[in-house]
Amino acid sequence: MSTEPPTKEMASLDVSASAPKGFAKRDALRDNEKEVQAMWDECKAFESNAVEGDADKNKFIVTFPYPYSNGHLHIGHAFSLTKAVFRAQYERHQGKNVLFPFAFHCTGMPIQAAANKLKSEIEEFGCPPQFPEDDPEVRAKMEAELAAAAEAKKKQQTGDKKAKGGKTKLVAKSGTGIVRQWKILSKMVPPEEIPQFVDPIHWLMYFPPLGVSHLKNFGAGVDWRRAFITTYVNPYYDAFIRWQFEVLRSKNKVLFGKRNNVYSLVDGQVCADHDRSEGEGVGPQEYVLIKIQVLKPETSEDRHAKITKLLASTDRNVYLVPATLRPETMYGQTNCFVLPTGEYGAFEIDATNEIFIMSKRSARGLSCQSFNPAKDIGYTKEFGKINCLETFTGDELLGLPIKAPLAKYDKVYTLPLLTISMGKGTGVVTSVPSDAPDDYVSLKALQDKPEFAAKYGITPDMVDPFEVVPIISIEGYGDASAVYMCEKLKIKSFNDKAKLQQAKDETYLKGFTLGIMTVGPHKGKKVSEAKPIIKQEMIDAGQACIYYEPESKVVSRTNDECVVAATDQWYLAYGEESWSSAVKKHVLNSETFNAYDPQALSKYEYTIGWLKEWACTRQFGLGTFLPWDKEWVIESLSDSTIYMAYYTVAHYLQGVDNLNGDPSKSPSKVNPEDLTTEVFDYIYRNGALPDNCKIDVEVLDKMKSEFRYWYPMDLRVSAKDLIPNHLTMALYNHAAIWEDEPELWPQGYYTNGHVLVDAQKMSKSKGNFLMMNETCEKYSVDGTRFACADAGDSLDDANFSCGTADSAIVSLCNEDAWITETLAADDLRTDGEYNFMDKVLTNETNRLVLETGASFAAMQFRDGLQHGWFEMIIARNEYRAWCQDSGIPMHQDVIRKWAESLIILICPVCPHWSEKMWKQAGKTGLAVKAPWPQAEEEDKLLTRQAAFLR
Repeated sequence: MSTEPPTKEMASLDVSASAPKGFAKRDALRDNEKEVQAMWDECKAFESNAVEGDADKNKFIVTFPYPYSNGHLHIGHAFSLTKAVFRAQYERHQGKNVLFPFAFHCTGMPIQAAANKLKSEIEEFGCPPQFPEDDPEVRAKMEAELAAAAEAKKKQQTGDKKAKGGKTKLVAKSGTGIVRQWKILSKMVPPEEIPQFVDPIHWLMYFPPLGVSHLKNFGAGVDWRRAFITTYVNPYYDAFIRWQFEVLRSKNKVLFGKRNNVYSLVDGQVCADHDRSEGEGVGPQEYVLIKIQVLKPETSEDRHAKITKLLASTDRNVYLVPATLRPETMYGQTNCFVLPTGEYGAFEIDATNEIFIMSKRSARGLSCQSFNPAKDIGYTKEFGKINCLETFTGDELLGLPIKAPLAKYDKVYTLPLLTISMGKGTGVVTSVPSDAPDDYVSLKALQDKPEFAAKYGITPDMVDPFEVVPIISIEGYGDASAVYMCEKLKIKSFNDKAKLQQAKDETYLKGFTLGIMTVGPHKGKKVSEAKPIIKQEMIDAGQACIYYEPESKVVSRTNDECVVAATDQWYLAYGEESWSSAVKKHVLNSETFNAYDPQALSKYEYTIGWLKEWACTRQFGLGTFLPWDKEWVIESLSDSTIYMAYYTVAHYLQGVDNLNGDPSKSPSKVNPEDLTTEVFDYIYRNGALPDNCKIDVEVLDKMKSEFRYWYPMDLRVSAKDLIPNHLTMALYNHAAIWEDEPELWPQGYYTNGHVLVDAQKMSKSKGNFLMMNETCEKYSVDGTRFACADAGDSLDDANFSCGTADSAIVSLCNEDAWITETLAADDLRTDGEYNFMDKVLTNETNRLVLETGASFAAMQFRDGLQHGWFEMIIARNEYRAWCQDSGIPMHQDVIRKWAESLIILICPVCPHWSEKMWKQAGKTGLAVKAPWPQAEEEDKLLTRQAAFLR
């Protein structure tokens, strides 16, 4: 994580001599902002319509992902939003017809889950609820219990008796250890209204209008006639999404079948990104479970009593089942590892009539998966249910004789490994010390330190006879790459974690890309070729099976740790070759798509490579019902891929102050029931005029023309975390709906990093979690926007500096006073030729106008702010100082050109200030409609001469 330092100009800006007395300057800015916004509303400054006869389509449409409407917008929203707002305003100054629409997303589980949670709180604790933690003594006890449980869980998962950071996420976020929906709402909603939020629909009526109000206060420059909310509550948008899916189905893009997806057993459905409180962007990971048969214990140790009894009670084979990504290395097994403090179970596997020993967490996941997808046979008879015959600690499994498939040794043993995480895989780890540095170091420690082995009841005969078995040859690394890397990096113990990770990364990569098998029937083949063959051979021989789990931890909005489940699903077949190829061709062509950043472009290419099948429906939650199978609701990432096209017609269907699509308020008197598939095809896809259409043809033609005018979308702005899902999916869906018109596909995406506040991650516990509206009240709108512009523009995390916002207040007010006073002065020169310094300031103004424009066009707003504000002020200061020192008055034309240029250069960032100053400069019309300053090419010789004199 990195942050950009303050600009040189901001770092050196001296405000001490003119610091605001109290809040007078801030309040003056706020008063002006309110006046300007009222003026914009009155003259409908940001309402934009298609222009008939504009063959060149001198237009610019920019969009921003509609925020989820379950609370107030925060500074993270504001930071990303400014990228669209600034660019839209810059394009207005270029004379473009600019459209910036906005909407609010309500689809999915978050609102439903929050409403359900509130309802249960009221039922359990009364209304208003009397929570037990409101009593300080009870709260202290509850916090202690939570912390102790978290500490115990961490120790159990890591085996580290010195485990740190036992605070749960709930403790860290709330400070009390208990998160209550009532208390969350109490920070945003009057207490008497909170009970109404047990109805999820009430959230849709409450928060989106607040969002409109806050964004207007932010000076977002939105055409609010086109605003809407999602879900079936809005019948117009609902009809639009149904049409989208009918088209996708007609093109065989929506299919049905059993697929592996991240799944919540509590919710009883697939858990997509927007349904998660943790783990956004995480998908299923395939593992191979290796079936290592447990043999009868060789001694009558007490710790083996349970396993001995289990083996005696059944004629079924009992297996330890480590999960591996490298089945081709099983020829090199020398032992198997378990965590001594781990908790394991012996679980019945109905599909194979076998018993698997694994963690309870992994068994829960396995019970949701298919053993034989073709025959629809699950691992267990009942989905999500698995029978546990016995439980063990890891210590009770140590020292067991076992038979590992493909291994050179007929019998190996279970050994202790203290670094196993019970939160990943099965808690059982197979050991291949030739090619796994962790395994080599751990086995070597047991061989070299008998006293350490004896601590866990491991005798020399369980470790000493088992030498490293070479199985893969890698040029430059030999036939035991793990041994080579451990010796090269001088790794002595499993506490050398950084070195071990380096060794692991290198051996795994080189092994897969350069390795050659030296054993088995596939000796001589590349590892990359042999791997899938060996995997399938082991599965066919009953030596292995497939298991899935999330790539990392995923928690649903209902606080359920998710598994991977094979469930019947409607899914979008993004992996279809012709579909993905068309999208990839579009994205990688710089003439058709602009990613603004090579790093971002590579992320799109990567996503297109892995995105295959996406479960697009859920069985409950808010949204639009699948038109041909109404047991399913279209999920939140799938109903938000082409809605940018809906913006182009929304003002005909819904209009002003009609977010939820009340048909009685429709400006064109359109009945949503008349919005058939054929009607939308006519509007959007050059379809034939529908027979017996009840909508006025003139209205249909206006909507069709409006869409054709504004599309394609010129720019979409978003945070970078939407690249792996929403942004790429939007490309796919545009490519499917307008398959024959690639000129209508999105033309550009700009993505930014997340934003820190004063160089720290936003956190309520740190007191730096800034809500957008509150920040605007504290620092003024223009001060807040100024700090957003100065925060940074790359994919790295940016830094919103409260100090910068404070300094901006002073700087804006000081320039207001100076420009107003100077332009009204009667002692400026008005005739005669320009002297050298007149020419220097004019030349600097020209240069900075051009550089600011280039920066804004490239979405480099920090650079634009530096050129268009800081450097402009420095240039004026030098000119003013020279005039004062020489006793020669400033030239009126030179100063006026500078001032009028400054007012417009900063207008994309601080439009309220610019509106006031535009009038005070004696200009007519709106500053936001004013053209970009005219600028001649820089006289570089004059620039060098001026630099020399400095």
